[in-house]
Amino acid sequence: MATSAAPPHLAGIGLRHSHYARVIEEQPAVGFVEVHSENFYADGGAALAVLDAARERYPVSLHGVGLALGSAVGVDAWHLDRLERLVQRIDPVRVSDHACFARAPTHGAGPVLHASDLLPIAYTEASLTLLADNVSRVQERLRRPLLIENLSAYLSFHDCTLTEAEFLSALCRRSGCGLLLDVNNLMVNALNERVPDPLAHARAFIDRLPRDIVGEIHLAGYCEMSDIVIDDHGSAVRPDVWALYEHALQRFGAVPTLIEWDTDVPPLEVLLAEARLATDRLARLCP
Repeated sequence: MATSAAPPHLAGIGLRHSHYARVIEEQPAVGFVEVHSENFYADGGAALAVLDAARERYPVSLHGVGLALGSAVGVDAWHLDRLERLVQRIDPVRVSDHACFARAPTHGAGPVLHASDLLPIAYTEASLTLLADNVSRVQERLRRPLLIENLSAYLSFHDCTLTEAEFLSALCRRSGCGLLLDVNNLMVNALNERVPDPLAHARAFIDRLPRDIVGEIHLAGYCEMSDIVIDDHGSAVRPDVWALYEHALQRFGAVPTLIEWDTDVPPLEVLLAEARLATDRLARLCP
């Protein structure tokens, strides 16, 4: 297997289907590859064979979208079983998911439904306790800490008693997890809040986080519509996100960094060029 430690100044890329063959054959110079865990839960098959081949060449980060760790009904046992099997097989450098909920019971004795979306949670003590308990359960099962990602959210709750930064910081303290800081999500939320200076607003969020909790950073592109900004991961990283990323590096140091590009996936050369831009900033700001 590849070494478990990614070069600290070499950014990673998301390993997507259209790039499988070239990444395996050409082995471009990236620090790690990241995949969505749920795409590899099947017993065998071509996709899992590709992931095995990638793991022989690169450190692999497993990024989940389905644990729904903020759900009051708890973590789905089947999902956790499959994740544990994948972790044992791949031995990833990091395992991550989101600070969200998605699972809820139907009326009466019906089945628990999954919304197939990353739905925001209220920043309250009750939500914090619930999320920390679910994170701890998963960590105990996997025998390793998780990284929890901040969301791009298009609604908020009126009963919040904590700021998002306070909430995520407390989650890391209570559960022992780390933070996957999605810089693009910070900028998207600041733009949608229509604050006078979105970049300064997002920088202030970063400054409220403890310096030692960020275990990975995500960078991506966003889409501006007539009345809302969407975190679509379908374009190059925007200049304001690059500026915010530089601020994050100055605060947190050389954190493993991923270029996310999930829709309108470009040729591999375009994705690698974005990764080089992140690598250049890592080398310049974190010597």
